[in-house]
Amino acid sequence: MNAQKLSKRLEKVASFVPTGAVVADIGSDHAYLPCYLVHKGIASRAVAGEVVKGPYESAVKQVRTEGLTDKITVRMADGLAAVEEGDEITAVTIAGMGGPLIVSILEKHPQALKTVTRLILQPNIHAKAIREWALANQWAIQDEVILEEDGKVYEVLVLQRGEMKLTEAEILLGPKLMNAKTPVFVEKWSREIANWQRVQQAIEQAGKTPENQAKHEELSHLIKLVQEAIA
Repeated sequence: MNAQKLSKRLEKVASFVPTGAVVADIGSDHAYLPCYLVHKGIASRAVAGEVVKGPYESAVKQVRTEGLTDKITVRMADGLAAVEEGDEITAVTIAGMGGPLIVSILEKHPQALKTVTRLILQPNIHAKAIREWALANQWAIQDEVILEEDGKVYEVLVLQRGEMKLTEAEILLGPKLMNAKTPVFVEKWSREIANWQRVQQAIEQAGKTPENQAKHEELSHLIKLVQEAIA
């Protein structure tokens, strides 16, 4: 992977960035994504934010190598603290983290989202946390994609400002993903059901306690919810 050729998941993230956007890529690592977006004429400008010194230095070097220092600013900062007033950021990308960590980044510096109209988020796990955050903060799901790369499953969520309503199943599984029901989606949740059933068996062997009983019932509920969605 490099600034000209992204991984499949980052390519998908890039595909949702509006043309002419001013992008903040949080947790930018080598800054491959912002470099790609500027090279392709998708982003007009970008900020690459990185909290760890090594990746920050790699990002600085990469932007210099690509000859993009006039278009991409690299900042060492905690999450959205990389966004400064005057940047006029219109789109934020956060990729390669768990859903709860992405949510904590969004919640920590909400003022950084003042000019932002689109969030493109790629959680490795627990995308549900992002949907719950979106519901509570007036962001609506514009699109969702699920894909597999190198044996791992990733989801990409595209949020725009607005209201939405989601059922319990849609919060867990994703409304667009439920509708599309791709083979990757069905396989992911079939595996999840199998995991939950294994946990239930272990609970049954552990004996009846109020806690075990409650956990068993919770898993039964989730299994039924998902089975109905992927049927």
